[in-house]
Amino acid sequence: MYVSYQTLFAELKRVLIKYGFTDAKAGACAEVFASNSLDGVYSHGLNRFPVFVDYIKEGFINVDAEPSLVKSFGVIEQWNGNLGPGVLNAKFCMDRAIALAKQNGMGCVALKNTNHWMRGGAYGWQAAEANCIGINFTNTIGIMPPWGSPLPTIGNNPLIIAVPHKNGHIVLDMAMAQYSYGKLQEHELKGAELAFAGGYNEKGELSKDPAAIRKSRRPLPVGMWKGSGLAIMLDLLASILSGGQTTGAITESGKEKNVSQVYICLDMDLYPNAQQTADEILAYTKQGASGVRYPGEQTLKTREANTINGIPVDESMWAALKNL
Repeated sequence: MYVSYQTLFAELKRVLIKYGFTDAKAGACAEVFASNSLDGVYSHGLNRFPVFVDYIKEGFINVDAEPSLVKSFGVIEQWNGNLGPGVLNAKFCMDRAIALAKQNGMGCVALKNTNHWMRGGAYGWQAAEANCIGINFTNTIGIMPPWGSPLPTIGNNPLIIAVPHKNGHIVLDMAMAQYSYGKLQEHELKGAELAFAGGYNEKGELSKDPAAIRKSRRPLPVGMWKGSGLAIMLDLLASILSGGQTTGAITESGKEKNVSQVYICLDMDLYPNAQQTADEILAYTKQGASGVRYPGEQTLKTREANTINGIPVDESMWAALKNL
C-alpha cells in the first residue's frame, strides 16, 4: 500500500503527542521519521517507529530532556544528550556544528548519553542544505562480530559523509555491516533474499537469508577485516571525543541507549572551486557506465518518486502505527 508524506507525518505526530511530546517536538521528530521513509530508508522510518515508542514506554527516552553543554574548546564542543529523543539531539548537534563552522570555518560537536538517531544520513543532508561538508558517526550496541570472532562485540557503527552539490547533494550513509539490521528486517518483511551474502547463519555459513543472519547475530562487516577495523575506530573516536559510553558499556547495559556520537562540519563557502571539483569527479567516475550512481543520487530519485506516487509502506507496520 501507499500513503502520502503528509498522511504518514500526521499519524507519527499524533502518536508522539499522545506519548508526551510538545507539538513542536512532535512535529520535528515526526518529520525525521517521515522523511526517512520518503527517501526510501524504510528501515529507519515507519518500520523503526514502534521500537522508538517502546523505548519511550520503557523510560529509556526522556521526551522532555534537552541537550546540555559540558565543555567548549573553541571549535570543539562536548554535549550531554540527557537521554532525550535521539533524532532531536542529533538535529540540535548538527545545527551547533554548522554554527561553529560558519563562525570558525570548522565545527565539531561530540555528544554523549543520547539515543538512536535513526537514519544518520538525515543529518548529513542537514549539513549539506546549510552548504557545509558534514561528517557524523555514532557507536551502537554490540551487534556484529569483529573479524576473526563469532561474538558480536563491535557496533554496526554508521559513518556519514556529505558534500553539498548544486545538482543534488552527495551523501554517503553507510553502516559497517554489508547490510544494517534495519535493512535485514526490511528484506525479511518482504520475504526477499539479499542480493549479496550479508552474514553467517547459525552453521557458520555465508548466507543471503536475512532472517538467518538476524537470528545468528553475525552480519558480515563491509570489507571484512577493513569494516571491522573501521567500526572499532569509530567507537574509539565517538567515545573519546564525547567522554561517553563505549560499545562495550552500551552492550553490557542490555539496551541501545547512552550512545556516543560526533558531528563535524566545514563551511563550503571557504572553498570557491568546490562545485567545479565535484562536477569533475562525478563526470570522470561515471564515464562509460550508465549504471554508476554517486552516493545520494538514488535517494533523490526515490524521494521524487515517493512524493509523486506515495510512500510504499508495509501493511503490518501501518496497522501497528494506527494502533499506537
